[in-house]
Amino acid sequence: MTLIIAGDRSGVGKTTITLAILAFLVKKGHQVQSFKVGPDYIDPMFHTYITGRPCRNLDPILTSQTYVKDCFQEQNQGVDYSLIEGVMGLFDGVPIHKSDTVETFSNTSLPYGSTAYIARLLKIPVVLVIDCSRLSGSVAAIAHGYRSLDPNIEIIGVILNRVASDRHLTLLETALLTLNLPLFGSLRRQDSLTIPDRHLGLVPTDELKDLRIFVEKLAHLAQTAFNWDLLLPHLTSHTPHTPHTPHTPTKIAIARDRAFNFYYADNLDLLEKLGAELVFWSPITDETLPEGITGLYFGGGFPEIFAEALFHNQNTRKAIKKAIMKGMPTYAECGGLMYLCQEIITFEAETWPMVGILPTRAKMGKNLTLGYRQAIASQDSLLLTSGETLWGHEFHRSELTQASHNPLFHLYSWHSPSSAYAEGWQHHNLHASYLHLHFGGCSRVVEKFLHRCLDFSQGLALD
Repeated sequence: MTLIIAGDRSGVGKTTITLAILAFLVKKGHQVQSFKVGPDYIDPMFHTYITGRPCRNLDPILTSQTYVKDCFQEQNQGVDYSLIEGVMGLFDGVPIHKSDTVETFSNTSLPYGSTAYIARLLKIPVVLVIDCSRLSGSVAAIAHGYRSLDPNIEIIGVILNRVASDRHLTLLETALLTLNLPLFGSLRRQDSLTIPDRHLGLVPTDELKDLRIFVEKLAHLAQTAFNWDLLLPHLTSHTPHTPHTPHTPTKIAIARDRAFNFYYADNLDLLEKLGAELVFWSPITDETLPEGITGLYFGGGFPEIFAEALFHNQNTRKAIKKAIMKGMPTYAECGGLMYLCQEIITFEAETWPMVGILPTRAKMGKNLTLGYRQAIASQDSLLLTSGETLWGHEFHRSELTQASHNPLFHLYSWHSPSSAYAEGWQHHNLHASYLHLHFGGCSRVVEKFLHRCLDFSQGLALD
């Protein structure tokens, strides 16, 4: 069995509470698998840092209901405990209805992909986190409302966060007595346990100093903050382990460092399952491309923060451009797209030359572009067939100073909340877009990419 740690809204402390539980279990020597609802990259980095196992995203919009179920079952194999961190508030989501829905819920208006939706899809109980910094007796009304809104969602208890004092806790506990709703834990205001953030959320783990000390503090906090007699029975996993069968590899270079670290663990797994050998390298510190590679994969991240360091590694930038011009299949999304532009213009209005394979610049701005997109392939390209439809997610504060005026270069079209939109670049053998894809929802893209890499290794021309 597994629990979902959900919040009554965003910002109530779900991530801190989830990390504290994970840290305590790992400190006790347990194998723990964690999951994150939705498309987020950074929260899973913290999960992975603590557990030593890749955190898995559960997102039926980017993938499918079937994929979410299969992923959850497969990744629970061979572990002692598992835990899911929700997204936003329990019932928060987006009004999306996918045509590939294989299971419908009657008598419900649950937003597709919300934490509540995942709870019902996987039949997993919920522990509700409530921010009590400005509450006392009203906590009972909040808990009662969440528990009664949808009787198909099983809320089995609450965790009270940001409790001010013993007296405050007594008032909260007294109010909850009328509901007969178990208290799974309570946390005081822990200012010293705040994780720093910036324009796209939390600062990634690779950039934080003393993270080990922070995790130790979380584990110590969890020891006394939670009712482990209630928690542990719900977290136990007894699924047997099934090993994967290795495949003959094709070498793919994965850019992974402080500038590029937004990768879904399932994306990397699927590449390996379909025959890729993954070679991780750094565009910041490595002065050459890895030897023997037949493809390049640039994920998202923060190239704008490390633009100066990326610029100074001129040998690598030249090698990347040369490889792409020679025909090496290349997949780049968001931060990877920015890196392949002529220049990046930072928040401070500094201009740094980048790889230069795309005839445009990436300029940082104040506006956040955020949301799921149903994208339609504008034409046949390296990885797509004209008219093909897939789901992705945008999350960035940059924009390109020049869109592709040549329609032959467009990858996608979609309808944003305000207008129709053409996006992405296909140039030679390059697929570059702001759209983040979860390969669990478009495995055909991975298959096509690896076929292209095989063609390249054999000296075959790419159309």
